[in-house]
Amino acid sequence: MADREGRQHGAHDVIRSPMQGTVLKVNVGEGDEIAAGQVLVVVEAMKMENEIVSRQAGVVQAVGVAAGDQVADGAELIRLA
Repeated sequence: MADREGRQHGAHDVIRSPMQGTVLKVNVGEGDEIAAGQVLVVVEAMKMENEIVSRQAGVVQAVGVAAGDQVADGAELIRLA
């Protein structure tokens, strides 16, 4: 089940893109410990930079995108353990 921000709930949390756009920056890597509110990815859509932040602390299990990637609305960006 996904919440309003597209985050999946379950054994692992998945951070999804809330919009179609281009990944400008990925600020984390696999194994990184993150804090709630930390900017994980920056996605550009309609010439606006949108910071995708973590809603909770955790550890990055997988990074599904790189700078320059085109992403669809709902695309998996980061998986947290």
